[in-house]
Amino acid sequence: MDLLLNTVQPYDWGSRTLLPELMGLPPTGAPQAELWMGAHPAAPSRVARGDAPVPLDRVVSGDPEGELGAGTVRRFGPRLPFLLKLLAADAPLSVQVHPDLAQAQAGFARENALGVPLDAPHRNYRDDQHKPEMIVTLTPFQGLCGFRNPADTADLLDALEVPALRPYIETLRVAPERQGLAEVFRAFLRPPAGLLDAVARGVAVAAAGAGEARVAAYDRVARAHPGDPGLLTALMLRYVELGPGEALFLGAGVPHAYLSGLGVEIMASSDNVLRCGLTSKHVDADELARVVRFDAPPARVLTPREEGAEEVYPAPVDDFRLSRYLPRAGGPRRRVTLDAPQILLCAAGTATVSSAGEHLGIGPGQAVYVPAGAEAGLEGAGTVFRATTGTAERLG
Repeated sequence: MDLLLNTVQPYDWGSRTLLPELMGLPPTGAPQAELWMGAHPAAPSRVARGDAPVPLDRVVSGDPEGELGAGTVRRFGPRLPFLLKLLAADAPLSVQVHPDLAQAQAGFARENALGVPLDAPHRNYRDDQHKPEMIVTLTPFQGLCGFRNPADTADLLDALEVPALRPYIETLRVAPERQGLAEVFRAFLRPPAGLLDAVARGVAVAAAGAGEARVAAYDRVARAHPGDPGLLTALMLRYVELGPGEALFLGAGVPHAYLSGLGVEIMASSDNVLRCGLTSKHVDADELARVVRFDAPPARVLTPREEGAEEVYPAPVDDFRLSRYLPRAGGPRRRVTLDAPQILLCAAGTATVSSAGEHLGIGPGQAVYVPAGAEAGLEGAGTVFRATTGTAERLG
């Protein structure tokens, strides 16, 4: 097992205080948006093996079966199939969607055939993997997730009292559900001149009015991203609030954007993100229209279920599995040996991970990597999240 040395991503939407407060560190004054834990090549964790820290992706590629287990390699290839993060948002992220596996494979092959460089700003598919994800909240958390019922969106747009919205409101009211959503979404990706400014003014007026608290989140979006047409697509999405310990799973084709809060996020290890707005990055309206699922059911707020000594957050994919151990002061040592790789992240308090006579103490924001098959135990009064694959089995 190895204590992970992890990279903080300073994206401009990140909080300046949430991660430092969790980890007991002084703020740097800069945004600290995400702490990455895993072997993603963009920012792999490092482990102390040999004379100097070594990137975890290099460790995995040097001995895939030894690190991941034969079953993981057969299913996912010689790579760690999940990425774990601490995410701390203080401003709205981009509205985005992720492709399913078939779309990712086809899109990656198509852009390769066209000779689009992997690091090109206009590239949509940077690998051939899907990117389902789940976030478990550590603080009160706000986000936009999935399409609202078309009639409810029509009511919200109507409340803005913007005459130019009338055709879109009518479409949402009278067209079949999927057709109406698709038509308005595509139109909002390329709005006519003047519509965005009129809507932003309408949102500001409505948010200031009595009884229009439902518009406040969208007013915040407009203020954080002035002049960005992503406000229009954001208005089609359902506003959600989560309490600590609740979760959202986001599958392929579901548009979403986090607004604020701190959480533990896990996802398939992929870079495939198609953005709908609230960003200065590339927006491909045509590809978005192919990837977005207008018939996807609303994302449900999830709570964990007990499985033995841990609480598991259910996800309908096998790229990852996320569970939580709650504090049990003076309780028995828990055996956490699996036939798959795992990362143990402390989110509160302290805990000790033991393996082969070695003991690693971890506090909030610290994580330990345990390779497949390693005999490992967990004890202490900390809240610990365990990330592994959905195909993992206990050994012994």
